[in-house]
Amino acid sequence: MYHSVTVTPADPYNITVTPDRLRGQLGWLRKRGLRGVSAAELLAAHDAGDPSGLVALTFDDGYTDFTRHAVPLLRQHGFTATVFVLPGRLGGENEWDELGPRKELLDEAGILAAAEAGMEIGSHGLLHRALPDLDEDTLRAETAGSRERLAELTGQDIAGFCYPYGTIDERSVDAVREAGYAYACAIDPGPLTGRHALPRVHIGQSDGGARLRAKRLLHPLRRRPVEALPFVGDGQAAA
Repeated sequence: MYHSVTVTPADPYNITVTPDRLRGQLGWLRKRGLRGVSAAELLAAHDAGDPSGLVALTFDDGYTDFTRHAVPLLRQHGFTATVFVLPGRLGGENEWDELGPRKELLDEAGILAAAEAGMEIGSHGLLHRALPDLDEDTLRAETAGSRERLAELTGQDIAGFCYPYGTIDERSVDAVREAGYAYACAIDPGPLTGRHALPRVHIGQSDGGARLRAKRLLHPLRRRPVEALPFVGDGQAAA
């Protein structure tokens, strides 16, 4: 689970990796015979019975640095990824992060550029709101409404959703499923783990080779053993 890829003097929420760090992390994966793909591609491979060697890379929030820094590095390594964007904040900023720093979000042109580069576009809701806190109409707008807007913008079916802040409950999962999404990404969904609440592993600036190895080994332990689901993470290994 990645977020922002840039150089910043402050990172109070630990959501930023530098381009150099991302380059090293992607190289670490490739040296081990692993290929970064979108969440949708990994799930399709899983359904076909052969997800081996694939790692789902996801980037939350849809910062402009995704197309500026992440996309070129992904393409250099022959990788793709999923970027979860906010169609209600096109060209805006991460106003939900009270401590900052302020970062620009992708506008319509940026989202289209990411799609043209082979990246999957998913929804992060309209305005980055925690779904369990919302009334029915707002919940529907954040889930079904954001999917409709992105489909109109891209001309593509929008298969994936990502829960803002990673917060979920049964009602949120039901709303995402009813909105027509094929899958959804969470962080640590616990007993709600499933196709519409996939666990992911956070990857940050401090994650070098040793930490990546540890996270790769530990990730399966965070899933319910009854769930035959693939490893879906943002910089973590699937095999």
